[in-house]
Amino acid sequence: MNQPRIAVLIPCYNESVAIGQVIQDFRRALPDAPIYVYDNNSTDNTIAVAQAAGALIRTETLQGKGHVIRRMFADIDADYYILVDGDATYEAAAAPRLLALAQSQGLDMVNAARVTDQSSAYRRGHVTGNRALTGIVTHIFGRRLTDMLSGYRVFSKRFVKSFPALSSGFETETELTVHALELCMPIGELPTRYSERPPGSTSKLRTYRDGFRILKTILTLVKQERPVLFFSTLGFSLGLLSIALGAPVILTYLKTGLVPRLPTALLSTGLMTLSALSFTCGLILDSVTLARKEQKRMIYLSYAPPPHNIM
Repeated sequence: MNQPRIAVLIPCYNESVAIGQVIQDFRRALPDAPIYVYDNNSTDNTIAVAQAAGALIRTETLQGKGHVIRRMFADIDADYYILVDGDATYEAAAAPRLLALAQSQGLDMVNAARVTDQSSAYRRGHVTGNRALTGIVTHIFGRRLTDMLSGYRVFSKRFVKSFPALSSGFETETELTVHALELCMPIGELPTRYSERPPGSTSKLRTYRDGFRILKTILTLVKQERPVLFFSTLGFSLGLLSIALGAPVILTYLKTGLVPRLPTALLSTGLMTLSALSFTCGLILDSVTLARKEQKRMIYLSYAPPPHNIM
């Protein structure tokens, strides 16, 4: 049996301090795998350091991790893809274990769940935010992962080539997770060591700004992939507000035969109309979503399954 083709993909923006170590670590862990570094408009020596370490250099001028991943997935052809950040915080030595799990069980995605005892590596605010956002996504789309925002994963070819990659920034991890959960792909997860950045290296993640962007992405994906849930919730809320405003008006009319609060009555009527329209939109868009899901599934199935080691 031919050995599967493995590609290591590293998106980078101003990671000259850490990228050399990342490349060396993955070269030791996977000596035969080509390592691609995609530079995203770095202003430091990231490209020079990566070239000196022996990586293959590509560039993406559209700023944002999502844009880089879209370009990577479009350009590179392999059987398995290892996606990892270039900040030297992830455990390169775990790559063979992640690949072995993917191959032994024929998985389309293996997620590296971060485990650390270093408070500076994984700040409490990030831990809390990750748990909250992961909880929201897994509650809606399926409880199959514990670390939705991990930047270290293994993908099969059919995952990569069927992934639409619509995000532009750090919210791309959410999109990757929902893509796997929505198509009910075979996926797995392994705990891996997570370390603090090397001295002199700074994080590009902004806790609150990027957290809100991820939350916005989750809401957008719920609207697109679960329209009945989204629009029913909206319609139910509008209906309750309409009843709360309209009930006193109706009671007054029943007692006196008059409608002294005409603006409130009109507002209540309008809200109930919007509530009915929202429920209707949800039902119509559910049929559209089903057609889109079937199309994505057929594209996914058009690629061969990942190489599977028979136990």
